[in-house]
Amino acid sequence: MKGQKNNNYRHMLVDLKPSMKLEGQVTKLGLFGAFVDVGAEREGLVHISMLKRGHVNRAEDVVQEGQKVEVWIHRVDPNAGRLELTMIKPIQLKWDKIKPGLKLKGEVVRLEKFGAFVDVGAERPGLVHVSELSTEYVSDPSDVVKVGDEIEVSVVDINRKKRQIRLSMKEVALEVEDDEEATDEVPTAMEFALRQALQHSDNKEPEIQSSPRRNQNREQKELEDILDRTLKHRVRTASSSE
Repeated sequence: MKGQKNNNYRHMLVDLKPSMKLEGQVTKLGLFGAFVDVGAEREGLVHISMLKRGHVNRAEDVVQEGQKVEVWIHRVDPNAGRLELTMIKPIQLKWDKIKPGLKLKGEVVRLEKFGAFVDVGAERPGLVHVSELSTEYVSDPSDVVKVGDEIEVSVVDINRKKRQIRLSMKEVALEVEDDEEATDEVPTAMEFALRQALQHSDNKEPEIQSSPRRNQNREQKELEDILDRTLKHRVRTASSSE
C-alpha cells in the first residue's frame, strides 16, 4: 500500500468513526486475529475476541485469507495510524430505549417451532412467538417468515433482568388494518359536501314539468348552489369549533 496517494483510498482514517460499517477483505491471519483491508491508509485489525460472539480458538476457524467480510469500526486513532475493527455488530438499541409499543425494523436470524428470533439492534434478538406472527393461525413460523427476512415488529414486553424482548408482527398488522379502515370510513370535506348536496336534491319537492333542457339547467344550478352553501357551512362550522 506504500506509494499510494491519499485520493486512491476509499476511506481516510480521519473520516472514520466508531460503529461505522465497512466492507473489506481479509489479508492476513495471526494468533491474535485477522487483518482486513477496508480501503483506508492502514489495514485494520479484528482481534480474535471480536471475530464473533463466544470463544474463538483460532482466527482461521472463523475467516480465511481473501474472504470478503463486513466489519464495524471499534476504535480509530488517525495520529497513531491505528485502526481496530470488529465483526460483531455493535449494539444500536440500548435497553433503556426499549419500551412496549415501540415499532422497530429487524432481521429474522433464527427460526424455532415456537417462533422467530429477530435482530432489532439490541444486545440480544427478540422473540416473535408463533401466536404473534400473524392475525391468522400459524402452525409453522417458516410459513410466514424466513431467515434473512427484513420485517417490522412492535415491542410487546421486555424483561431487562433476563435480557428478553417479546415482539409482535400481529400488532403491526392490526394497526395497519385499523388505519386503512379509518381512512375508508372518514369522508373528505368534498365528499361530505357532495353527499349533502345529493341528499338535499333528492328531498326537494317535484316541480311543474317543463322542457328537458330547462329542467336540466335548473337542476344543475340548484346542485351547484347547494354544494356552495354546504361548503360555506362546513367552513363556518370548522372556524367556530376552533
